[in-house]
Amino acid sequence: MVKQVLLGQILQCGVARETAIALLPQINQWLAVLPPIECWQHLTHHLLKPDYPFSLHQLLYESTFADWDFGQGLPPVWLPSAEHIQATNIAALMRNLDIHSYAELHRWSIGDRATFWHVMIQRLGIRFRQPYTQLVDLSQGAEFPQWLVNAQFNIVESCFQAQGNAPAIVFQAEDSSLGRWSYQELHALTNRVANGLVNLGFQPGDAIAIDLPMTAESVAIYLGIIKAGCVVVSIADSFAATEIATRLRLARAKAIFTQDCIQRCGKQLPLYAKVIEAKAPVAIVLSRNVVPVVELRSEDLSWTDFLSSNAAFDAVPTAPTAHTNILFSSGTTGDPKAIPWTQTTPIKCAVDAHLHQDIHPGDVVAWSTNLGWMMGPWLIYASLINRATIALYDGAPTTREYGQFIQNAQVTMLGVVPGLVSTWKATNCMQGLNWSAIRAFSSTGECSNPQDMLFLMSLAAYKPIIEYCGGTEIGGGYITGTLVQPCTPATFTTPALGLDLVILDADDRPANKGEGLLIPPSIGLSTELLNQDHHQVYFANTPHSLLLSPLRHHGDYLEQMPNGYYRVCGRVDDTMNLGGIKVSSAEIEQAINPVEEICEAAAIALSPPEGGPSQLIIYAVIAPHTQKTQTELKALLQKTIAQRLNPLFKIRDLVIVEALPRTASNKVMRRVLRDQYRSLTTDRHRGIVHPSENHQIAIDPIQVSVLQL
Repeated sequence: MVKQVLLGQILQCGVARETAIALLPQINQWLAVLPPIECWQHLTHHLLKPDYPFSLHQLLYESTFADWDFGQGLPPVWLPSAEHIQATNIAALMRNLDIHSYAELHRWSIGDRATFWHVMIQRLGIRFRQPYTQLVDLSQGAEFPQWLVNAQFNIVESCFQAQGNAPAIVFQAEDSSLGRWSYQELHALTNRVANGLVNLGFQPGDAIAIDLPMTAESVAIYLGIIKAGCVVVSIADSFAATEIATRLRLARAKAIFTQDCIQRCGKQLPLYAKVIEAKAPVAIVLSRNVVPVVELRSEDLSWTDFLSSNAAFDAVPTAPTAHTNILFSSGTTGDPKAIPWTQTTPIKCAVDAHLHQDIHPGDVVAWSTNLGWMMGPWLIYASLINRATIALYDGAPTTREYGQFIQNAQVTMLGVVPGLVSTWKATNCMQGLNWSAIRAFSSTGECSNPQDMLFLMSLAAYKPIIEYCGGTEIGGGYITGTLVQPCTPATFTTPALGLDLVILDADDRPANKGEGLLIPPSIGLSTELLNQDHHQVYFANTPHSLLLSPLRHHGDYLEQMPNGYYRVCGRVDDTMNLGGIKVSSAEIEQAINPVEEICEAAAIALSPPEGGPSQLIIYAVIAPHTQKTQTELKALLQKTIAQRLNPLFKIRDLVIVEALPRTASNKVMRRVLRDQYRSLTTDRHRGIVHPSENHQIAIDPIQVSVLQL
């Protein structure tokens, strides 16, 4: 079949006639004579521009690969050149080790894990007050490894190895200009924070919470707490008061850093008020104004009153197992899992960034995140330990202003959440910006949609995307990509270096599709939870690998395609990723329990058939007296979730049923609901009509009404 694009097709994409006429001969010539992958490389390198409509990019992509066998996986959209490969950190490591292929490098990294981590610690220059006598002690088994035996260190000291005048942070808030702090300036403020904590009487090991937007000050606060030997309690600034209170309780926090309010899109959103409602301990309150715009409680301090004038501080050295950060991830109960990071966890962050995101000294790294989520601390360590610059925007990342910040800050590695990219694509807000400084993207938090990821690449003249999947309890990623392998949108190329995995089906047999289980040990993997049984959560009832190593649950459903690449297809348990935030069904259901119009409810999440971020579906049994319509009930539940849990969690659909399916032990069968919803969604696409709004049907046999799809 002769491939050809017609002039009318290009015009329908919104391209000016004169431009379309000029482009057409070259397009059709390449389509006719070049193999698909080579043709696409010519199109992306020599013809397609970021300011052309994305519909043109999509048209040429589909035309180029019209004959592609998609059963083997999606075609590669970016291929590294020999020069590009040789410039990577991975290639430098391979040269030092006399290793000649990436596959060989990964085999070495998991075959001799102690040597791998020793080599990486040396490459990154991790500083020790007392060196380790043994890299890892496995006498208690791979489930409980003891890393860096007998070492004494404080990881913050490894964050300040760059030259003092090198840029540490470039930042901007809404309606303000670009600012920069050098490593010397960040170090000084970090020390002033540590001295301020000591002056207030806090001791090493005390838990100090942070409920702040991701700003330059919050980075200094984070590092200052850890440098003083204390423990950061991570709380996202979007959380409702009840969720703040839960995290303060679980971590036994003795103080909290917060802000009077947050400015987003010109609106002032209260933050300190939520902290007060949560009955927080003593608060240190920052403000974007000279003084806080709220009246403080008598026991609380303003930022200026707290901050020490002493810019010198000797870091408190601790054991490798000492806690540095308590973060929270979804559990199967109402309370989130309280996951402690230790002094060793940041090494995993920095190593992943060094090898997989390929961060070099002088790079500028941006990721729209928050210290309440693992990517906030990850961004700090990934950047600073690698002597790069953190780029922080205090504002809404959905706006063109954020894109202009990326442009003006000369960001070289841009991290995203897939839902954010979907918004950029829908609004076209990034059209025409100059993102030529970007060398790579990275995506995490949710399942990616291939079309959205193709759009993202088109914004920066087709730079690669490093898909990155992991979790708080991993300290980074377990499956990801590299800049030495071809990039295919929304797919992973490799398990992370230093880690391995196996995919098992429902009968615990190796398969191409099934649950992905990790093969420990690795620096970064948690070994304890503060409020749950770590063994039961991650290791109970898992089969042993062929190497007789215990396998570790993580909960992702994986598919390995014929070309060897991987897709993450969602969760195998009742945990969901909503907007890049991990939350359990139980937490959603607990939040909406007080709604008197609802007798009981079940929360599930599904990824669209074409891939992409999970969507929240609520199944509800309504009370007999309820007079509200389905639309009104959905709005009420949405408001309740926003107030009691997180306003970022959006209900995609509300399904009203007469009863929820249950097991003999009375547990809700959410998997049955997921299967039924998929079936009904498929029926809808086929034109099959289901019952209308508020019509209730018994769910045994499973029949429900799908509303407002």
